[in-house]
Amino acid sequence: MLTPRGERLIDIGGTRLAALCFGPEDGVPVLAMHGWLDNAASFERLAEHLHGVNLVALDLAGHGLSQRRADGVYVFLDYVADASLAISALGWSRCVVVGHSLGAGVAALLAGTCPEQVTRLVLLEGLGPLTNPDDAAPRQLRDALQAEAAARARDEHGGYAGAEQVAERLASATGMRVDSARILLRRGLEPHGGRVRWRADPHLRLPSRQRLTEAQVRAFFTAIACPTLVVRAVPGMAFDEALMRERLAMIGGAVLAEVPGGHHAHLDNPAAVAAIVGPFVSAV
Repeated sequence: MLTPRGERLIDIGGTRLAALCFGPEDGVPVLAMHGWLDNAASFERLAEHLHGVNLVALDLAGHGLSQRRADGVYVFLDYVADASLAISALGWSRCVVVGHSLGAGVAALLAGTCPEQVTRLVLLEGLGPLTNPDDAAPRQLRDALQAEAAARARDEHGGYAGAEQVAERLASATGMRVDSARILLRRGLEPHGGRVRWRADPHLRLPSRQRLTEAQVRAFFTAIACPTLVVRAVPGMAFDEALMRERLAMIGGAVLAEVPGGHHAHLDNPAAVAAIVGPFVSAV
């Protein structure tokens, strides 16, 4: 079982990313990245069921305790760059990379961009980013700019009465257990005027200025050179089945495994996920 070593700040050249660290420092190095609007605590329960790994779970920029983007603009490929810089800042030449949902998309593109940094790849409930056709780029940018302008004109949300109210709302919206939601909210909320509000940058909820095309994503996938494990929860999140099969085929030798649970199975059912992920990671 991994024991928490506590918090860490990772400087990646002017931006500071917060992280939760678990396990022995001489264990197998593992970088973990969470899903959209989640945070590093997403991996707390999974870490309890792993052995012999040095797991560093990032708060992605704008999430948890990490710094926000100065301009409030979040572009998917910037997360990939952050992850590569974080691996170097940790003093690792190579490591296992684990990602959930948004983090899985970041992890996959990192493995295709910097294969020399990734020894093994674990994708939990995610198989790459959302894409747009070529001719949708102008509309995507226009919609994003309009949403950003509208956000600047709005007053900030007044917050919620307490953390338990948010936990129940989050569990209802995502299908995760309420006790799992409470784990995420320990670093996902902050006090605000006698109430609580989300700590994550509100700009994360706005449309992205740019999306990759499907051909571009597949180019990254074909460049992945390491052993890859894809873990899908059942029922989990709905995926386009044909698209998932096609993307899987782009990764040579990728293994697909299924576990019972929802989209946050690694929080709700960590033992089942660890039974698959643990041996794969330890095989480094």
